[in-house]
Amino acid sequence: MPYVITKACIDVKDGSCVDVCPVDCIDTSPDAPMYYIDPDRCIDCNACRHVCPVDAIVSVWELPPDQLEYERINAGFFKR
Repeated sequence: MPYVITKACIDVKDGSCVDVCPVDCIDTSPDAPMYYIDPDRCIDCNACRHVCPVDAIVSVWELPPDQLEYERINAGFFKR
């Protein structure tokens, strides 16, 4: 999984990341608190990261220790 959306997205749901994703790997649902990146579809293009207004998108390798669970949370959204 190249990129992960972290807790900074919670209750923001700006959607700029969705608009720039060339492979449509970012999604949410009406009842979800944030957007999520599908690890099986993300191509590590970095486009979403540059448009996020709250800097919620980080490389999986740069996840802060207190947000490691967001790798699982993002992937889990697409396993439902």
